[in-house]
Amino acid sequence: MSDHYVFEFPTLINFGQGVSNLLGNYLDQQAIRRPLFVTDANLSKQPFFPNLIEQSGGSIIYDHIPSIPTKQSVVNGKEVYNKHGCDAVIGVGGGTAIDAARAIALSIHHPGDLFDYSIEKRGAEKISKKIPPFITIPTACGTGSEVSRGCVITDKATSEKAAIYSPRLIAQAVFADPELSLELPPSITASTGIIALSNNIEAFLAKNFHPMCDGVALEGVRLVFEHLPKAVKKGDMESRAGMMMAALMGSVAQQKGQGVIHAAAHSLSSVFNTPYGIANAIMLPHGLEFNIPQSPRKLQQLSDTIWSHDFIRSTKELAETLELPRSLKEIGVSEGDVAHLSALAYQTPYHSYNPRPVQEKDFADLYLKALKS
Repeated sequence: MSDHYVFEFPTLINFGQGVSNLLGNYLDQQAIRRPLFVTDANLSKQPFFPNLIEQSGGSIIYDHIPSIPTKQSVVNGKEVYNKHGCDAVIGVGGGTAIDAARAIALSIHHPGDLFDYSIEKRGAEKISKKIPPFITIPTACGTGSEVSRGCVITDKATSEKAAIYSPRLIAQAVFADPELSLELPPSITASTGIIALSNNIEAFLAKNFHPMCDGVALEGVRLVFEHLPKAVKKGDMESRAGMMMAALMGSVAQQKGQGVIHAAAHSLSSVFNTPYGIANAIMLPHGLEFNIPQSPRKLQQLSDTIWSHDFIRSTKELAETLELPRSLKEIGVSEGDVAHLSALAYQTPYHSYNPRPVQEKDFADLYLKALKS
């Protein structure tokens, strides 16, 4: 998958080795003169970054995005955008930077408290204006945030997370260049890759009816099992491209819904600042086991997709191969934390489309099992 492909699903996607070199032409076509690049301090120092800046001619860089995108980082980014008279937002990075960039783009023409636009507050109805031109350039292969219609932002003071979704938040163009992911260390490649896997799995299991998303999600699962071990071990271009496509597919499929795994992982990420991929890796097999009574046929389809006799066992073996944590104890969680984690997980909207109804006590059971694994 090293050739250059252009297609629309759900937006304009330039995919393939070297497509980031086409950014300048696109900016000229769109008459974008002063974009704000949103990224983190590490990525802004990567060898590929000067090329992006050179193509854009006169860009402003905002690289103060923390490891988890925060409400304050979005407020600060908006101030930089307005101060320098920017006319577009370009998110460069993984899910963290791109989520922050998307929230900054939203905030430009939508005043007030960012969290007023969350799902919990029926925020999609309030997102009534177009956002500035918004472009994404992924450097990781995990959340697929580059093609998402939403973002998740954390209020550091309260640990509250706001999920914000609207079709208006979809990037108008994506430049998915696997070359930009070549410098990802094996540990990050592994943990972000598990996010792509979890996204595809939960989209496939979600109770909504969406056959197109089901097909996309199954292929995304297959790509992860084929390419993630090689991407971690060798990091070659083919495996990086395969994982970048799997991440894109997982995000597209997620319009069908998420489930108990995401809800449990988001709670862990909020309270313990656990990398989202690590949280998913730990909770994935337990969430799948919880859903067995409701989804035996779909779990068999997942097994068939990767030529496995036991899909849940295969996910455990994959995590072991990638040397990812398997127990909550490994990330500092104790039994005394379970009640708080369960309450937070139950309050999230992510489990709304889980194939099996979930109660707060079910989250407690899941966390306890993950502690003992």
